[in-house]
Amino acid sequence: MIKTHLPGYVGDFDKLKAKGAEVIACVAVNDPFVMAAWGKAHEADGKVRMLADLHGEFTKAVDMVLDATPFLGNKRSKRYSLVIKDGNVVAVNEEPDGTGLTCSLADNVLKQL
Repeated sequence: MIKTHLPGYVGDFDKLKAKGAEVIACVAVNDPFVMAAWGKAHEADGKVRMLADLHGEFTKAVDMVLDATPFLGNKRSKRYSLVIKDGNVVAVNEEPDGTGLTCSLADNVLKQL
């Protein structure tokens, strides 16, 4: 999922920062080594923080668990984006099917900043 979602945030990094984004982070239910490799492959270093949610605790806390057991063998994260201001979630962009690329993309977040 990251290979199609992350590039927009890396590419729009300067625009997101100009609109006031302080931190741009990518969270996935995966290990830190995979997250580091994905970040490197997409040139995210210095732009997008790649955060490993190894056991899915954050994903569960924000109610974004995707049961991917039938095709990946475990639970993963839905595809979504959050806009957080002063510690408060001000926008939740959850993909309707949990995996698509409609409302959670960087261009939509830009409009919400």
